[in-house]
Amino acid sequence: MKTEQQYFEEGKSIQTYMDEMSTLKEESFAVYEQFHLPADGLAEKVKPYQLHFLTITEDWCGDAMMINPVIRKLAEAADIEMRVALRDADTELIDRHLTNGGRAIPMILIFNNKGDLLGKWGPRAPKAQQIVDDVRAALPPKEDPSFAEKQKEAFGSLRKRYTEEPALWSDVYDRFKETLLAILK
Repeated sequence: MKTEQQYFEEGKSIQTYMDEMSTLKEESFAVYEQFHLPADGLAEKVKPYQLHFLTITEDWCGDAMMINPVIRKLAEAADIEMRVALRDADTELIDRHLTNGGRAIPMILIFNNKGDLLGKWGPRAPKAQQIVDDVRAALPPKEDPSFAEKQKEAFGSLRKRYTEEPALWSDVYDRFKETLLAILK
């Protein structure tokens, strides 16, 4: 059985992953280009810890489309190597990091410089979770003939918000920051 560190070592760089995305690439790069790290000193604070991140993800995931670029910005500023493991290529890894019994992504694994898993964050920040919960609650029952169409519309609207609302990006950053600081205490 492979360790999380072995998955990291085998993973693609976040740059290569984003360059090779076949779905939601434009939206992901839009978030990457528009998000600016707050001047809060976090990158400088975590840099000495020599961390590295592994994101378990897939390019079709709307949450990952927004979250990965935000975490990438922090990683770049703090000289943290960030790599990618595709969830569906080998489900053994995600099955170790389930959310409420499900294979929710992205899941960001945080390692020290020895390859020890220190913690994880994901699959979404609270503001986005509330939006997703509200969207799901507004959908008709799955048996309804209009369910598929309504779900497609709802998720399209959600992706648009993820791409256009900086407050959602800031919530991702702030919640990830809380996790990092708790780990590094």
